[in-house]
Amino acid sequence: MTGKVAITHINVSNGGVPKLPIERAVIGTLGVESDRQANTEHHGGPERALCLFSLERIEALQAEGHPITPGGAGENITITGLDWDAVAPGTQLRLGDSVLIEITGYTAPCYKIEANFSGGDFNRINQKTNPGWSRAYARVLEGGPLLPGDSVELLPGS
Repeated sequence: MTGKVAITHINVSNGGVPKLPIERAVIGTLGVESDRQANTEHHGGPERALCLFSLERIEALQAEGHPITPGGAGENITITGLDWDAVAPGTQLRLGDSVLIEITGYTAPCYKIEANFSGGDFNRINQKTNPGWSRAYARVLEGGPLLPGDSVELLPGS
């Protein structure tokens, strides 16, 4: 990792995508307090409280010609400078000064994000077919306030 590892966007919606950026958030056990999920069978809950994605992956997808933007694929937290290949189930991250999360799994992309991909190929970010390109779900171990620009730390031994 080079440069600052930080949150670039905190994104929310009233259910569905895209999720739009906000200036500040409070993170609780169910994620960003002002965020909602339209389909709680497949999204949200304590084990999928937050959805994270890499700004560098988004930029690489844009370079491939995909019209994806931060929050467009439904992530709550967009991070820059983090070795995205190191983000795997069991990994713990410190977000800002107070938020501690643990990655619980990779997200399964669905048709609702197809507008973010050339030809509707939302499986471009499917972990099974394109390892390292998926968004990740996380549980919140310690909540608190969060701002864009806050640091992100991959905790050793996680």
